[in-house]
Amino acid sequence: MNELQGFALGLVQGLTEFLPVSSSGHLVLFQRLFGLSGGVLSFDIAVHLATLVAVFAVFRKDIWQMIRHPTSKLTLLVIVGTIPTAIIGFALKKAVESLFESGRTLGVEFIATGIVLIVAESLAKRRERAKGVEETSYLDAAVVGTAQGLAILPAVSRSGMTLAGALACGMEREFALKFSFVMSIPPILGAGLLDAKDLADAGTGLGIPVLPLVLGVAAAAVSGYFAIRFMLKVFSKVSLKYFSYYVFVLGASILAEQFFSGRIFGRLF
Repeated sequence: MNELQGFALGLVQGLTEFLPVSSSGHLVLFQRLFGLSGGVLSFDIAVHLATLVAVFAVFRKDIWQMIRHPTSKLTLLVIVGTIPTAIIGFALKKAVESLFESGRTLGVEFIATGIVLIVAESLAKRRERAKGVEETSYLDAAVVGTAQGLAILPAVSRSGMTLAGALACGMEREFALKFSFVMSIPPILGAGLLDAKDLADAGTGLGIPVLPLVLGVAAAAVSGYFAIRFMLKVFSKVSLKYFSYYVFVLGASILAEQFFSGRIFGRLF
């Protein structure tokens, strides 16, 4: 991995982590296009953790209040939502690792993400009254956490699934967005630390030069910050269906490559 590739991948990670289009799927996609294999795990860990810097920067007041008041409604909702995410993550981690390596299922998963976004918007429109933090139940939080857990698949968007789950449960769009972003902290931090431990146990080292890693981390943190700000500004006005059009086109393009060539992503079957 060279410096330009490291910066580009970090930029991709930061921009797509908080848009409902799947950051992991885009990382795998661009790594395949760049022909990268060695050291990608350590890079992925670093840039995913870097996006948490953006979350803490934007939501520092909310996070500080959650720390000061560990029994507040928002804190408890995040804790309840994290439980099914963790269970699904532990159960499926080994099973999906090969999907990240091959990239064979990216097309199908991008399209699945788009379908979920459209269905969620349809359900949200049928709600007569949206829920804020106090009206949101712990069952709602568990549903959102389950949706987040299913995003362990490479091109299934974490933010897309949590936003879809939140809207389907009737949450206000502003609260749904905040809840989705704050909910990202435990799984990203937990998965990053577990993967880092596996990497340390394997004794393989970073596997990539330091400068591309540093550039990737910086790009992910900064672009992640602006991606969050963008979503906060437009999400109350913009439907998720517009993001679904993008992932439909991307997924269809990958499937077409697999059908006609298979040189980049391999044959689906």
